[in-house]
Amino acid sequence: MTFSFPGHARRAWPLLLCATLLWPLATRAQETAAPGAARAAAPDDTDADVPRPPREARTPAGARFEIDMQAPSEAMRDFLLRHMEVQRYRELRSLEANELSRLLAQAPANVRELLATLGHFSPQVEVIPPPGLGDVAAATSDGDRTTSPASLGTITVKVDPGPVTQVASVTVSFVGDIATAPEAQAQRADIEREAGLIAGLPFSQADWDRAKTAALRRLIAQRYPSGRMQNSLADIDTQAHQARLYIELDSGKPMRMGEVVVQGAERYDAVTAERLVRLTGLTPGSDYDLEKLQDAQRRIAESGYYDSVFVYAETSTDGQTLPVMVQLRESKRQKVVIGIGGSTDNGARLSLEHTHNSVPGIGWRAVSKLQLERDDQLASTDWSSIPNDDGWRKIAGAQLAKQLDDFTTTSSQRLRVGQTQLGVEYDRSFYLQYDRAHVKSSLLSAAAQQEARSAVSVNYAWTRRRFDDQVFPHRGYGLAVELGVGYTLGSSRQPFTRTQARWLTYWPLGAIARAADPVPGQPRDVGTPSRRTQLGRLALRVEGGAVVARDSAPIPDTQLFITGGDNTVRGYGLRDIGVPRADGSIGPGRYKGVVSLEWQRPIFNADQRSNWENVLFIDGGAIANKAGDLKPVWGVGTGIRYNSPVGPLQLDLAYGLEVRRFRIHLNVGFTF
Repeated sequence: MTFSFPGHARRAWPLLLCATLLWPLATRAQETAAPGAARAAAPDDTDADVPRPPREARTPAGARFEIDMQAPSEAMRDFLLRHMEVQRYRELRSLEANELSRLLAQAPANVRELLATLGHFSPQVEVIPPPGLGDVAAATSDGDRTTSPASLGTITVKVDPGPVTQVASVTVSFVGDIATAPEAQAQRADIEREAGLIAGLPFSQADWDRAKTAALRRLIAQRYPSGRMQNSLADIDTQAHQARLYIELDSGKPMRMGEVVVQGAERYDAVTAERLVRLTGLTPGSDYDLEKLQDAQRRIAESGYYDSVFVYAETSTDGQTLPVMVQLRESKRQKVVIGIGGSTDNGARLSLEHTHNSVPGIGWRAVSKLQLERDDQLASTDWSSIPNDDGWRKIAGAQLAKQLDDFTTTSSQRLRVGQTQLGVEYDRSFYLQYDRAHVKSSLLSAAAQQEARSAVSVNYAWTRRRFDDQVFPHRGYGLAVELGVGYTLGSSRQPFTRTQARWLTYWPLGAIARAADPVPGQPRDVGTPSRRTQLGRLALRVEGGAVVARDSAPIPDTQLFITGGDNTVRGYGLRDIGVPRADGSIGPGRYKGVVSLEWQRPIFNADQRSNWENVLFIDGGAIANKAGDLKPVWGVGTGIRYNSPVGPLQLDLAYGLEVRRFRIHLNVGFTF
């Protein structure tokens, strides 16, 4: 909007503005000059300039009525009280008796709807108003802010839920490519199996919603990220008390992965992230797979080059190819980490670690570490190249170590060079290794001390992990095998072979016969047995090793075996199980056998599984220079586990049957 003024008006508007601003002052002066007129407006001189006192605060409103819910179970009672519509008006100050009567007339239908979500479709509900509700005076009006409204009494609700409806069947139908594609057969079977887990269980709306969500989630996790739920139906037979459930899924077109697009690569070559993505199986033209995207994100994050990683698929212009987008926030080229910790084996620990993510000239990653403990000292450096197209890295490393065991001090050096491949399921490496170890005893004279022993060997290591979770495993197994062939060095050069194997498996116990008792309004974990039938799981660990050589072969101690401690045989100290030496100390041997059986049981809190577990275990281990001399010593005990964000926190109390004493063992995290 535009205004225009003639010339003389434009000259006059400043005067008008000044007059407008000065008008209140003139009015105030006039009132001062005419006190009589002012008194006409304020006849009481004492109150003329006294401010009015603040209005008294409104008394907080309490409950206008109470509800006496009479239901067959406390869980159902709490559920109904929490969700009843009339509860919204309990503290409404202006609620009148006639309005409450109108709400109570609608309450039975509301309660029946709530019971239907729990599978009760033919309940008997009686709502009894407070006695004399029609004679109760209206609630205190808002004008009186100092008086609390009168209570309207107690409402009684009697509930007979009747029989619960059982889920008779769950039918899943498919529309789109997934309905006929042969390669989607396994995916269809998984969706039908997971949706059918609620068949035979009492119906609840929460379980039904969970089943639909799980079916859709599994549909869009592979091949069909644009899939949708086309229809769903719960057919309730109130006479037979059965529910037949139907889910119809529309997969749409299958999606395939496109090229890898890396964003945020500045310090380090984007090729590193691209290769790690492709090593998970996300190659151009492969089927869309959410699990592989998540695995690619994990592998890139674990590479050590990046502080944060986000990997996702983005729809392209053709609507069927999904480029793999990798968003990175790179780590600094160098960093230093100072650590303070401890363990029951070695006491307090101080560590200093330096990482260089791109060594000038070669671009390798170098991690150097210094660690000081009560009985052990370690200095090491490990170098690795960026992975090639097959995932192989070149590696080189050096280590200096010193171990104190009673009266014996073992000083060792190790050099290693080779290649390693860290795969999705398999890890492989082969390397050339040089070992040197010198053992000194404070109880022996200088002439009786053992000479330093050294050896060179060629080694191959292979590991397979098939755990359901790499941090908190509940089922699955892991197998690791090492093979080595070498020669001793020095005055006596003799061949030897060294082999070692580790096996760890988890067996869930208890039959998945029925789901846990339902909590009203919450979905059940139908894949987990109930509290009464869940027996936890067994964890079996077996280790074995052998060094085959002539008795006279001077094998370095670092190539032999010794056991005992937090992660091997509990009830004994670190390296307490071995071969007795001439000075009475314990040393390593050529053969090793370790076995451990652990019963892990969840701890429940108010019928809900908590993050705590209780364990019972028995460990056994033996070390000898001859296979026939292996005689295990045993430890038994109990402990607790807490599933912390960094992994399981383990606290065990073990009793060594051989030494006849208790030991406490503390360990954090799961590694294999």
